[in-house]
Amino acid sequence: MARAEDEQERSSTHVSTPDPVSQTIRELGHKAEPDIIELRRHFHRYPELSMEEFQTTEAIASALTDLGIPYTRPLKTGLVATLRGTAPDAYLPNGEPRRRILLRADIDALPVVERTGEPFASAYEGRMHACGHDCHIAMMLGCITILSQMTDALRGEVRIVFQPSEENGQGAQLMVDAGATDGVDGAFAMHIWSEVDAGTISCEAGPRMAHTDWFRIDIEGTSCHGAMPQRGADAVMAAASIVCALQTIVSRDLSPYDPAVVTVGEIAGGTARNVIAGSAHLSGTVRIYSDKTHDLMPGLIKRIAEHTAAALGAEAHLSDYTVANLKVENDPRASELCARAAAKIMGPAALAHYQGTMSGEDFSAFLAKVPGVLVFIGTRNPAIGATFAQHSCYYKIDESVLAPGAMLAAQYAIDFLASEK
Repeated sequence: MARAEDEQERSSTHVSTPDPVSQTIRELGHKAEPDIIELRRHFHRYPELSMEEFQTTEAIASALTDLGIPYTRPLKTGLVATLRGTAPDAYLPNGEPRRRILLRADIDALPVVERTGEPFASAYEGRMHACGHDCHIAMMLGCITILSQMTDALRGEVRIVFQPSEENGQGAQLMVDAGATDGVDGAFAMHIWSEVDAGTISCEAGPRMAHTDWFRIDIEGTSCHGAMPQRGADAVMAAASIVCALQTIVSRDLSPYDPAVVTVGEIAGGTARNVIAGSAHLSGTVRIYSDKTHDLMPGLIKRIAEHTAAALGAEAHLSDYTVANLKVENDPRASELCARAAAKIMGPAALAHYQGTMSGEDFSAFLAKVPGVLVFIGTRNPAIGATFAQHSCYYKIDESVLAPGAMLAAQYAIDFLASEK
C-alpha cells in the first residue's frame, strides 16, 4: 500500500512539473501580448479585400524584417516566411530539415460596412475585418516573435504562409500552386470563432467546415402585359417557386443525419412593374459534409429547377455549379497533438467541444496535400458584446484570446517538429 501511495505521489508530482519549453512560450507570449493586440488593431483599421492586400502585405513584411525573418512573395499579395530551427538535429546531412510544418494565416477582409463603434474601426468605408483575419495575422506574427527566440527548440523548419483571398476561396490554392506545400509534413491554421467561448479552443478530429459550392439558375419564361398573365409564363413566379422547392432537397431528399444547407442569396428578374417577367435568375450556395451528397447535389438542384419551372410553363437551366472549397477535415493525429499543445499552454479545461460549422474555408486546399488541423480559437464573450456572428457589421472579438492563440501555434510547431513521422 505504501509503495502504491509513493508511486501515486511521484506520478502526481510528474504531472504538475512545469514543462520548461511551455513555460518559456508562456513567458514570451505574455511579454508580446501588447504588441499582438496593437498589431490586430492596426490591421483591423486598414482592411483590404481579396487580392488587394497590398498595404497589409507590406506591414507584415516590415514586421518580419524587424524580426530578421526571411520571406518570399510568390503572389502579388501575401508572402511566405521561413523560420529555421537551430536544434542539433534540425537539419539532415543533405541540408533538408528533419521535419517541416506549415502555419497558415489568412489576411483579407470583407466588403462590409463596420458598425462596431470601436476606436480602431475600419478607416475604409465598406470594408471590414468581420471574420477575424486581422486577428489571424496578429497571432501568427506573435507566434513568430516567440519562435524566433526559441529556435534551439525547433527540430526542423517552420514555413509561415500569410495567405491572401480566403474570402474568395482562391488564395490557398494559389499558394499551393506556387509551391507552398512542397516539402511540408503537416499544416496548421487557427480561426477566431464567435460560437466558441473565449478562453477555450476546439480542435476535434474529423469534418470541421463544409464543402462549399456556388450555383446559378437561369429561368426563361414569356413576357406579357401585367394585366394579362394568362398570355405569358412568369419567370419571376417560377424563380420564387424554385427558391421554395430547393429546400425540399434538405427536408426530403437527404437523411436527417446528413447535414446540408441550400441557400439562395440572390434573385432578380423582370423589367417593369406592369410586365410579366420573361426572364429571371437566382444564385446561391450549398454547404455539405458528406462526400456522397456533395457529388449528388448538382443533379438534385437541376432536377428541382427544371421540373418546377416546367410546371409553370417556363424553362430553367442550372447554368453554373462551381466547387469553391472542399470540406476541412482535421487529421486525428494532428488533432490529438493540438489538444496536448493546448493543454500545455491553456490547461486541460480550455479544450471545448464544438460540433463544427457549415461555413467554408479554403484551408482545405492545404489539407488536400498534407495532413493537418484547423483550430477554432473561441472569442465569444457576452460581457464585452463579443457575440455577433462572423461577417456581421457588429462583429467584435475578445482580444484576451490573441496571445494564447499565438502561444498555441508556437507550442504546436515545436511539438510537431519534435514528433516522429
